[in-house]
Amino acid sequence: MQNRQEEHPMYVIAGATGNVGSAAAHALIKAGKPVTVIVRTQEKAQQWRDQGAEAAVLDLTDTAALTNVLTGAAGAFLMVPPNFSVPDFLQASRELIASLATAVKDSAVAHTVLLSSMGAQHDSGTGPIVTVHWAEEALKPVARNLTLVRAAYFLENWAPVLPVALEHGVLPAFLAPDTAMDTIATADIGAFVADSLLHPAQGLRVRSVGGPERYSPQDVASALSDLLGKPVPLAPAPAEDAAAAFIGMGFPQQAAELYGEMYSGIASGHVAFEDGAAIEHGTTTPREVLAPLLPPR
Repeated sequence: MQNRQEEHPMYVIAGATGNVGSAAAHALIKAGKPVTVIVRTQEKAQQWRDQGAEAAVLDLTDTAALTNVLTGAAGAFLMVPPNFSVPDFLQASRELIASLATAVKDSAVAHTVLLSSMGAQHDSGTGPIVTVHWAEEALKPVARNLTLVRAAYFLENWAPVLPVALEHGVLPAFLAPDTAMDTIATADIGAFVADSLLHPAQGLRVRSVGGPERYSPQDVASALSDLLGKPVPLAPAPAEDAAAAFIGMGFPQQAAELYGEMYSGIASGHVAFEDGAAIEHGTTTPREVLAPLLPPR
């Protein structure tokens, strides 16, 4: 006789209000799978319940509550969402990771999928990506089965500078125009997460996921120009200027400096997939990501 988990496997999705978690949850619901999303407010919980999911309202640092939700699940998607509302972003991340690792261990959840990043194989020189390196290392010894979804640079990372492009007609970038890099849409990452949950790892698995091809800042500017029907030239700045720019956008000093380090790492090739990694490719292009982020013409 099958046990309840085998008959009705429940999948837990953290970060369901974010782009990746939302895409993963929707993919699982569409596949007819029982899903429990983790959210921070009752309002968000009700929105997911209206779509056929169960919802747990909790903070990921509430280890006991998280353990309770993970217990008995066939699989769980976890992430380390950046908290820029605190001065010490790194310490807050360490506390969150400790909670995730304890909950994974104590719940004995069958399979854990972690949102990670290219560059997470390194323990320094990667800016905020170091937090997912820590998460990988914390989960490896405690997860029964573990999939690390190491994602390329998010295409949605261009969203914060689109207002500048719309108002001033130029697209800011902290990389040289021709710096081609692995880039991916969050919808594609979510699809890889859902696929990983439905086809769980035995032991440790690393999936390196990128977009249809490598894209440069110039490729993004060209896609934006096509969508707006007018030229939008790049306004490139050196990576070392990124920290000051992020401080100007209201980021705490530590977080801003970390982002500066990340862009320097991308420019140098340090922030990249591991040598020899078999990269899996999504299908979403820059144009498809940018279009819904722009006001109707």
